[in-house]
Amino acid sequence: MPVAKKTTEQNNRGMNFLEELEWRGMLQDATPGLDEVLNKGRVTGYIGFDPTAPALTIGNYVQIMLLSLFQRSGHQPLVLMGGATGRIGDPSGRDSERELKTFEELDANLEHQKKQIRKFLSFEEGPNKALMVNNLDFYKSMNVLDFLRDVGKTLTVNYMMSKESVQKRLDSGISFTEFSYQLLQAYDFQVLYQKYNCILQMGGSDQWGNITSGTEFIRRNLGEKAYAVTTPLLTKADGSKFGKSMGGNIWLDPELTTPYKFYQFWINADDADTPKFTRYFTLKPRAEIEAREQEHAGNPQELKRLLAEELTVRVHSEEDYRSVLRVSQLLFGRNATKENLLELGQGELATVAAEIPSFTIPRGLLANGANIVDLLAEHTGILPSKGEARRAIQGNAISVNKDKVDSHEHTVSHEALLHGRYIMVENGKKNKYIVVAE
Repeated sequence: MPVAKKTTEQNNRGMNFLEELEWRGMLQDATPGLDEVLNKGRVTGYIGFDPTAPALTIGNYVQIMLLSLFQRSGHQPLVLMGGATGRIGDPSGRDSERELKTFEELDANLEHQKKQIRKFLSFEEGPNKALMVNNLDFYKSMNVLDFLRDVGKTLTVNYMMSKESVQKRLDSGISFTEFSYQLLQAYDFQVLYQKYNCILQMGGSDQWGNITSGTEFIRRNLGEKAYAVTTPLLTKADGSKFGKSMGGNIWLDPELTTPYKFYQFWINADDADTPKFTRYFTLKPRAEIEAREQEHAGNPQELKRLLAEELTVRVHSEEDYRSVLRVSQLLFGRNATKENLLELGQGELATVAAEIPSFTIPRGLLANGANIVDLLAEHTGILPSKGEARRAIQGNAISVNKDKVDSHEHTVSHEALLHGRYIMVENGKKNKYIVVAE
């Protein structure tokens, strides 16, 4: 949709949210008149997050970026945690019913996600400080008859069935539970409008039907005008769903996706996706991004590296990014040294062990020193036979913790264990292994 020009007052504040979304390619749909409302002054807008997963993912981060850009444009973001809607299950974008989570699991997920979100928005006092609300508070004192009379009467079944999220499920089937989801989301919007003067709901394009049900609630029940904005669903150049790797979801939690794997997700992205990913996820200004793209037009890997650095620092920390570089230097650096190995912490060595072939041996094996040939061929299988192990040693190819092994009689003892657990073994320059003593 075309965006209205900034007013003089807005230029002074640096506010124009829809214009920001347009240059980033993040604007799918918006209700008419929203640009004029945004130009008049600060607006409160919200996005809902259902706690159906143990942590937030990169897919969720698209919507967090939307809230962040909204706040940076001078507006007030409101985060609605789905303590109630998470108990129901959103049918949008799904071909089958969700498996319902236990209340205990949902509550634990919600608390963890709240902590994650607080890292990305400013909740400190100020005119546009972020707000966080749990929609379970809207329903916990409401009985089923109140819900059916006060909420269920607002929309007709015909209206609800016209929504794409329902239409796609008519053949495979949809329960009344998931069919009622749009009523809850619509009522959420009405409550936020009344309590917080929240006039805008945002989300992915698959949420358009649910969001506009909310604007209809506000029109019919309150006689007021509310607005909607959606972003395109972000996909990769090959058409696959964004946020998935060969190993599954990319989480914003270091316990579920290590900072190293998170960094590598961006480094290994398709070159064709880099401009789109940059616009969706950078907080750098437009002029800087366009200058960077021009400077590195022939070097897409550098563009990916810059984005990977920015996001790893923001989602994790500066120290986590430095840790990623240390692991990368050991794994891929042409001249990695023993010093590079010894500076790694226990967690970093665990990351290395997850990235290269690793073998587990009993700790007691090292009590009296394990012969290197036996260690390579019998206890780990790094080499297929003792003969090949001897030839590799004779060829000066074997290193233990970056120290060359020059004798078939060499023994490996507990003293070789890094952080009491890890040994790095190399066969030539390219073949690296981690031996873990348990």
